[in-house]
Amino acid sequence: MSDLSAFAIATRWPAKHPDRLQLYSFPTPNGVKVSIALEELGLPYEPHAVDIGKNESWTPEFLSLNPNGKIPAIIDPDGPGGKPLGLFESGAILLYLAEKTGKLIPADAAGRYETIQWVFFQMAGIGPMFGQLGFFHKFAGREIEDKRPRERYQNESKRLLGVIEARLEGRQWIMGDEYTIADISMLGWVRNLVGFYGAGELVEFDRLKRVPEWLERGLARPAVQRGLNIPPRP
Repeated sequence: MSDLSAFAIATRWPAKHPDRLQLYSFPTPNGVKVSIALEELGLPYEPHAVDIGKNESWTPEFLSLNPNGKIPAIIDPDGPGGKPLGLFESGAILLYLAEKTGKLIPADAAGRYETIQWVFFQMAGIGPMFGQLGFFHKFAGREIEDKRPRERYQNESKRLLGVIEARLEGRQWIMGDEYTIADISMLGWVRNLVGFYGAGELVEFDRLKRVPEWLERGLARPAVQRGLNIPPRP
């Protein structure tokens, strides 16, 4: 049986199946990236809900694994060399899972780096911009009288969607015919932007053709539908 006693997070969220990969997350756009990938890959794992509404990601146990205090994080009891490995940051976790299994990423070096490029594009651009637009449109940011911040995030979000739209010309997925971690990294964010945040009109989502079709294809995947609700909200 795998020993997770070296990880303080396992004391607050104890493992029923310590031999399985442990996922500490919540169903947000960042959180569901990893659950979707795990569902696509078919790896055995055990999800633990870290309730961000109760600030559980800022508890000492969670911070011991992820000092950045953001979901998700994982422990793989069967890490490199058969030793347990803890990881945080969703992009790094996606890359690790893809390389661990040899799936969801091209085998050739050029394709691999190109895929990583688009994962970084999501992490550095889409995630921060869409999240800030959501704050200023749906949440407390609406109370701020100065609308210039919202306009900045609105315009930048429109630009980023335009980048994806251009990339998808003649392609079914971000990397072409092959569905990869690049798609997984973005699907939840685009879905939330037009759904949960209700910012579709702000970013003129209806003017796009290829992005909505790509989103529909992605959401139709059974593993994506399952992953969007893992771990279940308490």
